[in-house]
Amino acid sequence: MTNYALEAEGLHTFYGKSHILHGVSLKVEEGKITTLLGRNGAGKSTTLRSLVGLTPAREGKVTIFGQDTTRRPPFAIAGLGVGFVPEGRKIFPNLTIEENLKVPADRPGYWTIDTVYELFPRLKERRNNKGRQLSGGEQEMLSIARALLLNPKLLILDEPSQGLAPLIVREVFNIVVRMRDQGMSVLLVEQNVRMSLEVADHAYVLNDGEIAFDGSATDLSEDEDRLQSLAGVSAEVWEI
Repeated sequence: MTNYALEAEGLHTFYGKSHILHGVSLKVEEGKITTLLGRNGAGKSTTLRSLVGLTPAREGKVTIFGQDTTRRPPFAIAGLGVGFVPEGRKIFPNLTIEENLKVPADRPGYWTIDTVYELFPRLKERRNNKGRQLSGGEQEMLSIARALLLNPKLLILDEPSQGLAPLIVREVFNIVVRMRDQGMSVLLVEQNVRMSLEVADHAYVLNDGEIAFDGSATDLSEDEDRLQSLAGVSAEVWEI
């Protein structure tokens, strides 16, 4: 029997009168990486916001680790062991790295400030630098590190490679794989199609608020025509 960290069924989400999600259903298997792909404006970030309670769906159901979270507030969903790294990183620019890492509430588990410094030695080297002094890659690392301090069982990442140089993108994706290898479930929203499919186990493609593909990441990565038509994003191989 397959165990799922997250299941969403028939989500319909609106911004005002604008109907953004039209019956979106997806699952994240425990201990696996699931990626959600699609063009800009397809509804990817809205899907994540609906899953974590920031923009609740008007219709549909969300279940996380077997509990119905459809109407729960974000803090209660986080309390179930869900870490969320939003698009744009949302770090505190006037706080140092160390101060940013002290913001999340302490939760027992492997991840502490010391262990995230082991994972991100660059953050340790610059721990007294303020958030606004960091590069885009360092800000992304800090954002992920801060989420890890919640010791989540499910980590949700929204566009972690956005605006980063290819070498840093590779480093970030290697960290995502390490999360899975430690037993964490990951839901990854990305524009970087090729890299996402390289690390993911399962893939969905969202098109105009509807799921247009649901299947193996390997199958999708081998179907160049479908990649181009559904994801609408360059599928070129990164030269690193």
